[in-house]
Amino acid sequence: MATDWTDRIRLRNLRYLLSLEQTRNLSHSATMLNTTQPGLSKWLKELEEDVGLTLFERHARGLVPTPHGQVMIEHARRVLSQLDRAAVDMMTLRDGVSGRVVIGASGAAASVAAPLAILRMGERMPELRVDLVEGTMDRLLILLAQGDLDVLIGRTSKQAHDHSQISSELLYVEPVDLVARPGHPLFAQKSIGWEDVERYRWIVWPRETPVRNALEAALASAGRKLPRNYIESNSVIANITLLTNSDVIGTASHRSTQMLSRLNLIRIVPVELQGFGSVSMYWRNDEIFPNTIERALDCIRDVTRYHEADEND
Repeated sequence: MATDWTDRIRLRNLRYLLSLEQTRNLSHSATMLNTTQPGLSKWLKELEEDVGLTLFERHARGLVPTPHGQVMIEHARRVLSQLDRAAVDMMTLRDGVSGRVVIGASGAAASVAAPLAILRMGERMPELRVDLVEGTMDRLLILLAQGDLDVLIGRTSKQAHDHSQISSELLYVEPVDLVARPGHPLFAQKSIGWEDVERYRWIVWPRETPVRNALEAALASAGRKLPRNYIESNSVIANITLLTNSDVIGTASHRSTQMLSRLNLIRIVPVELQGFGSVSMYWRNDEIFPNTIERALDCIRDVTRYHEADEND
């Protein structure tokens, strides 16, 4: 059973915690929160006494959250995030929309799987509002855990196991391709080898991202390494612009490559690359509106299965 402190805590107190975590300074937070430093210090001390745990260590240079404090801060962040979502959802319902789903997509899903899934949702739930957020898997997983996203489509990531409230499902496995613009000098050659490809600058995804890990594993199996002067970027649009306006070599998931090839933006560089990456979808298992989310998950399953069957025909 919850102790009395949960009855006394107010929303502004949750904002106090987040501010202290951000500034690590009582004086700075007091100024930002339009309160006094003694008052803020007194509130923090009383909260720690009520909880029975030290939430912040006091040092000469400022405050540092303890492990217990970090847990409390994450709860505060989650509560405030849910309230922000509630405000948007109520506004959406007031405008006559039946609901809202916020989808996160990493680079592997942003060009094909996520857009096709959104179109399918529009067919099945025409009154549904859908928001799309693109980013890297590490950032998107945090947003999902905080409640800022409802569903995430992206590379299969071990980091998801760090969040007990997140469920996942494997959607498909696909190769990683090397790509370049259609007019690239490489395509004028009769044959293309590793030495030819390594003469050019590469664009790669940031370190520790799943697609980067898949690429480096594939290069290692081929006895190769990334060129030293590579460009590191997590922007799909920026990568496409760099590829179409220069002779750089890029990496892309196979489904993204197929779509961009049909638009005549890129071509696959025919160098054998034994790299594969898997794409999964993630959702919170404590979702408030399971019916809407489940229907969204079904749409994602349908479009990825349909696309896979179309590839195999």
